[in-house]
Amino acid sequence: MTIRQAFTAATLGLALPLVAQAEELTEVSLALDWTLNTNHVGLIVAREKGFYEEAGLSVDILPYSDSSSTALLAAGAADFAYMTSLGFMSARAGGADIVALWATMQHEAGRLVYNSNNDAIARPADLEGKTYAGFGSAWEEALISTMIEADGGTADYDTVTLGTGAYEALASGAVDFTLEVATWEGVNSDLLGREQSHFTYADYGVPDQQTGYIGTRSEVLEAHPELVRAMMQATQQGYTWAADHPQEAAEILIGAGDFQNPELVRGSMEVIVDGDYLRDGDTPVGQIDPDRFATMARFLFDSGVLKGQGGAALEWPGDVSDWISQDWMAE
Repeated sequence: MTIRQAFTAATLGLALPLVAQAEELTEVSLALDWTLNTNHVGLIVAREKGFYEEAGLSVDILPYSDSSSTALLAAGAADFAYMTSLGFMSARAGGADIVALWATMQHEAGRLVYNSNNDAIARPADLEGKTYAGFGSAWEEALISTMIEADGGTADYDTVTLGTGAYEALASGAVDFTLEVATWEGVNSDLLGREQSHFTYADYGVPDQQTGYIGTRSEVLEAHPELVRAMMQATQQGYTWAADHPQEAAEILIGAGDFQNPELVRGSMEVIVDGDYLRDGDTPVGQIDPDRFATMARFLFDSGVLKGQGGAALEWPGDVSDWISQDWMAE
């Protein structure tokens, strides 16, 4: 039974098969935001260890494509989506009727990175007049400008858009700085022996945010709360198991993907667990902090990052509490 068939069943007053049965599982799809990586480890663990099947679900994890996972979700081409925080907030602010159910990383894993032997850089204010290798988003400009200005500098720097080529450009000294994810590109740089230093966003005026949202459409949440509960509790089981067994989880992920360097996956899982990214103290895996969510949303609105269809910056709506729902966590 697909989720669309489930909608029909609900309309007819039929019970949904949310407990695994021998003859039939409810089929749902989840779109990924990028190629398979350790952010997705709990999804793979939940599938490979049978947590989804135990919940009565057959979960089709859709590979990354040219269409963003957020767009696929909003268009109804996927039932759930793993989304970047910026991707989700941009779509929701623009009118997409989608809801965040989950946050994978309890802290921002991104950071601003530069070569350690660059004596001209010791603080964010030193980035004034330097060359940044970027990825083409308004978020980058807001983030970097905030950091430089919070350190007393002027946000006047050059930008070249290089995409993933930014990391080679930085290593060769062709540019002065870029942004990376500590749990992936940062691990890769260490494996390559690159001596690089970094600035943490939250130390210079940018709110520390949770990242890696999993969401669905409001219509799915409203019509099938038990299906959402089954999906998300099994997903939580997968990520919790990965947090408790990081190296075993790494091997499961390696077996499910096509990784040129398995050591990158193993090293990434080590950094994720050691850095309290999946689980911070007593905070349950996947829990969204409403205050931190609202703080980052306000930052993106005030910085002009969130724009309407005509390209104009959107105004702060005053409340974003209905952008998230974690009722599925309740017993």
